[in-house]
Amino acid sequence: MSEALKILRRRRTKLVATLGPASSNAEMLAQLFQAGADVFRLNFSHGSHEDHGRNIDLIRALEEKTKRPIGILADVQGPKLRVGRFMGGAVVLNQGQEFRLDLNPTPGDVRRVSLPHPEIIAAAQIGSHLLLDDGKLKLRVTHVREDHLETVVINGGRLSDRKGVNVPDVVLPIPALTTKDRADLDFALERGVEYIGLSFVQRPEDVLEAKEIIKGRAWVLSKLEKPQALDNLDEILALSDAVMVARGDLGVELPPEEVPLAQKRIIKAARNLGKPVIVATQMLESMISAPTPTRAEASDVATAVFDGADAVMLSAETAAGQYPIEAVTIMDRIVARVEKDEDWRKQTDERRPAPEPNMSGAIAAASRQVAQTINASAIVALTNSAATALRVARERPSSPILALSPNIESTRRLAVTWGVHASTAPVTHSMSETVQVATKIARTEGISEAGQEIVIVAGMPFGKSGSTNALRVAKVTRTQIEEPEFLDDTPAS
Repeated sequence: MSEALKILRRRRTKLVATLGPASSNAEMLAQLFQAGADVFRLNFSHGSHEDHGRNIDLIRALEEKTKRPIGILADVQGPKLRVGRFMGGAVVLNQGQEFRLDLNPTPGDVRRVSLPHPEIIAAAQIGSHLLLDDGKLKLRVTHVREDHLETVVINGGRLSDRKGVNVPDVVLPIPALTTKDRADLDFALERGVEYIGLSFVQRPEDVLEAKEIIKGRAWVLSKLEKPQALDNLDEILALSDAVMVARGDLGVELPPEEVPLAQKRIIKAARNLGKPVIVATQMLESMISAPTPTRAEASDVATAVFDGADAVMLSAETAAGQYPIEAVTIMDRIVARVEKDEDWRKQTDERRPAPEPNMSGAIAAASRQVAQTINASAIVALTNSAATALRVARERPSSPILALSPNIESTRRLAVTWGVHASTAPVTHSMSETVQVATKIARTEGISEAGQEIVIVAGMPFGKSGSTNALRVAKVTRTQIEEPEFLDDTPAS
């Protein structure tokens, strides 16, 4: 891959690709990035710190080679609730039979098994449901004792060693971060990842706990996979930097007909706040072993794009599948095709939230309106902390967004944000200097051509994080910068 190669996506919705045995080498990483991956996910449920550290090194080397910022998502495992083991490795539970879950570590049988999680026993109530093995089996609690639960089997089937347990009816008094998670978090932050994927979020306090540890060194990306999180959605979103619709566990604990509605609700709420939102799990799952997706999967990806997601994610398709490059390529094609559709643009405009009632929100909204009126080739957002670019992305403009920041961390974090092409740029000290830098980079990045106009938004004073309070229109030329004479260097009011 040449250093001079321009990576300009033909779509606004971003792609997240999970790394694993099928994709953890330099050549494959380069091909995945060129095919369309904007962010790489490291799944800390699998692999060692050595494995993840090697992948981070490969990503940073690719970033240096392509001169494009790449985001890295460290997805920590969270608590894993599982039953114990059985004497024969598995049993078959029949509908209507009684079954006990207790704290006794002795291997179980058809009458009982260990549940080494006293928190579940303490939180359960008569009538609570337990889902086993990704929801394949369902139990209802009939009696709650100090050291065990008596249940009746609602949906029976085969249950084997160490299968997972989900408790959809109650908030479990279990912290979102385990001892393992904290060690993984320390490692990921030390290596400078952009996002921490926080699993098992139930309450705002779970997000606060993570933020106190992270201290701004990465964005907190809350994975919404518990029904209890939906009960606290507004508070969790307010505290999070980004969110993920984690449809795997969410689909286990919610009825299937509720999952699409939950997805739409989460995306809408995140968009209103201008927080990036990723839709994940089973998007092109058949491509783990097949070179093409099903029609239903293609429609699923398209629905997420129509809903307004910032990004869509591939999991096992790129981590362990036989066709990782094909999966990214086809997802890229689906997204790009949807975004060319007239109904997509119409729905995107109709769902645009009202501008934030402050100067920064007004300037961001004005940048979209001005860009649309003059058919600007780009909206250039100068930003230190990424906030200005996020405000503009919230508007879902028809013009591309070029985010310029002196901080490489900010440009990497924006890799997950809708419509943003980010690049590093020097700190400027006046609007004239800002215009010069913005027009030059817009041209050299291949976003704008000579003769086209761009809309520039920034915060003043320059070089400091703060409000978005200035807007300028400029023309891109080959030799000089042309600006409308009536615009000056004073902030917009």
